[in-house]
Amino acid sequence: MRAKSVVYTRQRKKKIFRFAKGSYAAKKNRWRMVIQQVEKSLSYAYTGRKDNKANFRTLWIVRLNAAVREEGISYNRFIAGLRRANILIDRKMLAEMAVNDNSVFRQLIEISKTV
Repeated sequence: MRAKSVVYTRQRKKKIFRFAKGSYAAKKNRWRMVIQQVEKSLSYAYTGRKDNKANFRTLWIVRLNAAVREEGISYNRFIAGLRRANILIDRKMLAEMAVNDNSVFRQLIEISKTV
């Protein structure tokens, strides 16, 4: 008597069909098209996670540039001054300080101007 893999195959297919649940037309209920759609969706999700990091970095830089220009200095001079002063704060924290903790951020700008 041969062993059948029915239960496992059904579980595997159900899992992939769940991934394709919100897809359009036959991409949600025909096996071959579901496989193609899920592979494409997962690859887009992977690249999207990588792009998200770049988008946030761009947002932080734009916020920093706007904040330091109010104080009469450009973004690149600000960052170069911080590096020369050996202040190692990433752009995410700097942007957060520019929005929420303005007094400390102004002190950082003064430090970067003087060095």
